[in-house]
Amino acid sequence: MKSAVETLGPTRAKLTVEVPFEELKPSLDKAYRTIAQQINVPGFRRGKVPPMVIDRQVGRETVLQEAINEVVPQKYAEALQSHDLQPLAQPEVEVTRIDDNEAIEFTAEVDVRPEITVPDWHGLAAEVDDLAVTDDDVDEQVEALRERFGTLRDVERAATDGDFVTIDLVATRDGEPVEGAEVTGMSYRVGRGGMLEGLDEALAGMSAGEDTTFSSQLVGGDLVGQDVDVQVRVTKVAEQELPELDDEFAQLASEFDTAEELSADVRTRLGNGKRLEQAAAARDAVLEKLLEQVEVPLPESVVADELTERRRGVEQQLVYAGITLEKYLEDEGQTQEEFEADLDRRVRDAVAAQFVLDKVADQLELGVDQQELIEHMTRRAQQSGQDPQEFANHMFEHNHVPELVAEIRRGKALAQIVESASVTDTSGNVVDLAHLRPDGTLGEPEGDSGGDSGGDSEARPESDAEGEPAQV
Repeated sequence: MKSAVETLGPTRAKLTVEVPFEELKPSLDKAYRTIAQQINVPGFRRGKVPPMVIDRQVGRETVLQEAINEVVPQKYAEALQSHDLQPLAQPEVEVTRIDDNEAIEFTAEVDVRPEITVPDWHGLAAEVDDLAVTDDDVDEQVEALRERFGTLRDVERAATDGDFVTIDLVATRDGEPVEGAEVTGMSYRVGRGGMLEGLDEALAGMSAGEDTTFSSQLVGGDLVGQDVDVQVRVTKVAEQELPELDDEFAQLASEFDTAEELSADVRTRLGNGKRLEQAAAARDAVLEKLLEQVEVPLPESVVADELTERRRGVEQQLVYAGITLEKYLEDEGQTQEEFEADLDRRVRDAVAAQFVLDKVADQLELGVDQQELIEHMTRRAQQSGQDPQEFANHMFEHNHVPELVAEIRRGKALAQIVESASVTDTSGNVVDLAHLRPDGTLGEPEGDSGGDSGGDSEARPESDAEGEPAQV
């Protein structure tokens, strides 16, 4: 086999491959055997039809095409390896020459991984916001805890924000009920939002036994985004009574004896959570600094595919949140064009980050062991709400394991980049990332007797190899 490569662009290559007929012959013989099993020819048993008879019955061209269909993928893979090309998508293949008993030739155009040079990433400097837990943050968490232990008491008055109402609801379009848009006896908290636009405004001021109709748009089903009339009837109004924040409540709701100890623990937990958020911000800031120093050509087909996936993710999140894209854009103060431009920027940054982190992982010769793969699949399953075993089976069955391995390697590469960086907060304090534990606490520095270094890869902030889903 002879092959040549032509560079069509930084991320596009064209392979020209010539296959001598002797290398095609095994596939040709197999094609004859396959066709012999498929046809009936008087005087010959099935599977015993000679090649010359098959040529007369179905045509030599048909047999050649069968053989070519098998050999082209094999020779394409060999040519990729020979020229050290890493494809990013399926190739566009064209058979350009068939000389029977001599050779065949085909071309394959494909998007390939760009050649990039990553500068020295040690000691990158980045800044993140200060880690701060305010009294309001603590009060909000304590209030949420009190609400978990709150009780409901029926009231004979109009509903206001924060009240719990029991409602019957039906949506109609042109006077006909909309299938799947009818509920009875549903409990709903006024002011919570996230169900139907206009529902909270309609419920405010309504008493038990009253009903009203308002216009809204459905956020799911076949009529998503279309105007409907919604009739809602209130059957009960209840207000929530919260327990006093005292020592008795602390003992009821936690392992602490006093309300002061409970509040202190809430503050500590919030601090740990904010430390993890700060670490994630540091990861993003360091990666952004690195990307600013690298020129990364991007294959448009890869960007387009990723944009499609991101849009689908946005649509799903909006459906779960119970709002339309138009409502989301209105709340965010964005136009459709601004939203698309922001999504395109995020995708391009994510794709560029993948290429850069892959390069760093190669330079560091990072590997992935079985335990790391299992833990990564378990986390991915938990994040998507799936059973870990079912998720793992799906990944293996659909050959997605190489993608997961790439994600892990990128995460490990970014962890090393971040750990070597100099990260400070806006007040100038050094942000300790090397000893950050998964729960947001800090381990002891290396060298302290009996201390946990906290410096293993599990304690470092991970990179999502696919880029973070677009947040809505």
